[in-house]
Amino acid sequence: MRNRWRVLMPLLATCLVVTACTSGQTPTPAVQSSAPGAAASQAPAQGGEGAFPRNQTLYTGGTQWGAPANFNPIRNWDHATGTNGLVYEPLFLFDPNTGQFTPWLAESGAWSDDTTYELKLRQGVTWSDGKPLTADDVVFTFELGKMKTVPYANLWTFLKSAEAVDGQTVKFTFTKPNYQQWANALYSRVMLPKHVWEARSEEDVVNGVNDKPVGTGPYSYHSHDQDRVAWVKRDGWWATKALNKDVKPKYIVDIVNSSNEVAMGLLLQNGLDLSNNFLPGIANLVKGNFGVKTYYPEPPYMLSANTAWLVLNTQKKPMDDPAFRKAVASAVDTKKIVEGVYGNLVRPANPTGLLPQWDKYVDQSVVSELGFSFDQAKAKKMLADAGYKDTDGDGFVENKDGSKIQLKIEVPAGWSDWMESIRVIAESAKAVGVNLTPEFPDYNALVDKRSSGKFDMMINNERQLSNTPWMYYDYLFQLPIQKAQNTVNFGRYENKKVWDLVQELDGKKPEDEAGMKEVLSKIQRIQLEEMPAIPLWYNGLWSQTTSSVWTNWPSSAPDAPKSAPTMWRNWLELGGILTLTEIQPAKG
Repeated sequence: MRNRWRVLMPLLATCLVVTACTSGQTPTPAVQSSAPGAAASQAPAQGGEGAFPRNQTLYTGGTQWGAPANFNPIRNWDHATGTNGLVYEPLFLFDPNTGQFTPWLAESGAWSDDTTYELKLRQGVTWSDGKPLTADDVVFTFELGKMKTVPYANLWTFLKSAEAVDGQTVKFTFTKPNYQQWANALYSRVMLPKHVWEARSEEDVVNGVNDKPVGTGPYSYHSHDQDRVAWVKRDGWWATKALNKDVKPKYIVDIVNSSNEVAMGLLLQNGLDLSNNFLPGIANLVKGNFGVKTYYPEPPYMLSANTAWLVLNTQKKPMDDPAFRKAVASAVDTKKIVEGVYGNLVRPANPTGLLPQWDKYVDQSVVSELGFSFDQAKAKKMLADAGYKDTDGDGFVENKDGSKIQLKIEVPAGWSDWMESIRVIAESAKAVGVNLTPEFPDYNALVDKRSSGKFDMMINNERQLSNTPWMYYDYLFQLPIQKAQNTVNFGRYENKKVWDLVQELDGKKPEDEAGMKEVLSKIQRIQLEEMPAIPLWYNGLWSQTTSSVWTNWPSSAPDAPKSAPTMWRNWLELGGILTLTEIQPAKG
């Protein structure tokens, strides 16, 4: 951890850690810009009230890292925070902590036979323009995936047809029942209004700004500026009547994250009610009298959200050798990262990398037999036994053919926690004789290297917690290898046997826990024997809250809500939207 965080407490005590500690100003949004990403025609309003009364406004931050670019729900990687979840909604919600699906836009859904899934929509759901949600909208949304550039086009490799049986019923017919993928799609795919989208070209569907979003959710677009987007509560949200749920803030203002220091300052000034940034030193605020809370009152403070993997390029020497990869796994001092870099805000990963919420799927006998732990003496022996020896006396082992090993490990510049982490990893590797150097390229440059396979090692946590561990193994093992690996298998590991097992897992019904475990055991055996990527730690669902304006935040306290306290993309359907129905205005 960088030195500035080592002196966090004295800085906080004197308000020197933030630039606006003495201003007493509450951030409020600017007037509406002419288009997403455009500059506002006036400066942001100042003062505690402005256009957004403070006691009616929820201020959030930590998801948006640049000016809001679009409000296109198809582009779930860069749309403005809240587009999916606040405006556009899925058929079901999924609670990753309980493993339960909750009917949402759908009233029910079930497999009528091995290749047919029938869905019943709720009555009385309307779009924000007043038109009813119908089965035609659902069919239209899924059929957009027939466009090859739409991110969920892969559904149509096993989905044969989607048919509106009547106004509220949809029948899906499959050529192959990929139950795990389908269950994921039921909560991760938001529905779109056919009458708004049907005239759009494929280019507009995928790349259009969609600056007048029409959804079924509790909020509508209000305004945006370069550094924020604002949503306003709309009348007539279906869940108020159907489920007796009502979102409490009239306005939600999501502020673009510019730096950890600014986020920390806003949080301490009550300028943020919910911060979803990673904030080093947050444990000191939780323990001190700063009015900041996290999900747990002590380590690890946060719910686990994803696994940080050490990804090795398996198509480069010596990373193409499982023995070398397994030696590196034993060499890494993960405890030093967890304690020294993160201050126990994260947990060390299980050797399988499966998140704590998936513990029941871990074959502990396989882990006991093949798992790894930090043991540098063992790592040295593993390298020597595999033929990696220091033949020239420089302190570093050479390849089996005697050639030099000079490797790089990379993370984006500015990602301070990962930068410090790879310094620890490089030190660990050098301690066992592997010459590994940390480098910090620009983010976009690293993405290019990652996609094209022009890297040695890097850290990645692309896949979030979901309804199924199939998602993680699809991420690790997906074949075939493409010229550009944009979202999965960045290490370019090729093993048809394990990929066939991942596909077999996809064919298991989610309720067939025994069948899933049988396949997962086989996958985990190959994973630990081959070690194509090394699980390091579980990143937290970064979430810090204050209660001066809004109370009753989710936490581990017995009487508190247990939903997900976050605005992260793809997490509102994992319970984040329920948080907005559970918080309450502070009294007084």
